[in-house]
Amino acid sequence: MKLPEQVTRLGIVIAVIVAVVLLLRFVILPESLFSARPHQAAAAEREMAKPLRHAGVAVCRECHEEQFELKYGGKHRTIGCENCHGPAASHAADENAAKPPLPREREACLACHGYDSSRPNGFPQVDPLEHRPRKKCVTCHDPHDPVPPKAPTECTGCHGRIEHTKAMSTHALLPCASCHAVDAQHMTEPRLALPTKPDSREVCGRCHVPGATDPAASKVSVDMAAHGGTYVCWECHYAHLPEGRK
Repeated sequence: MKLPEQVTRLGIVIAVIVAVVLLLRFVILPESLFSARPHQAAAAEREMAKPLRHAGVAVCRECHEEQFELKYGGKHRTIGCENCHGPAASHAADENAAKPPLPREREACLACHGYDSSRPNGFPQVDPLEHRPRKKCVTCHDPHDPVPPKAPTECTGCHGRIEHTKAMSTHALLPCASCHAVDAQHMTEPRLALPTKPDSREVCGRCHVPGATDPAASKVSVDMAAHGGTYVCWECHYAHLPEGRK
């Protein structure tokens, strides 16, 4: 059966269109318009042409085994040495070359640990204006094993909120037992054996009277005889976040 002339013409038109498309796709137009491979190859070639700046953790470990083992067992085990110390290829190649810098300024740590509400729950964060202001982080924390201040495990099960609040305060490194005595019965029947609270002003005065030996606490010193009358300190100041008001 002979096809209608209109169908024959339509077939010819479609064939011409397909031929033009194939010609454009595989002959005329460059591959970079349709594939990422040329871009990836060019990027790889460009990057490989650059001089090496980073040595890598394995190279650092060869000379700094002790620091590596400490870091690998701590919270920073997934952080590369050069993330904090900067590129070290030249130092690894020549021990007499300039050593990588030691990040001792607060900003180096606050880049990750400054408070940001978008970070996941539980990520260690501090308010830099409230948490040990003007004090270098490495004064209290070993960067290779930066154990965040924590309440005893037996306390955090019920007092996780308090632990989180205290960790962001100037009392972050103060042990719970400094202010509270807890009977063993509290672990099984908490309502029948409550922890003690400081019952005198002298408990806080140990650190906050003028001339106290704790250099951090002495910055916030008060005259216990004149300040607050007969009130116990925690009746006005929330001890887990003393920077604020109760």
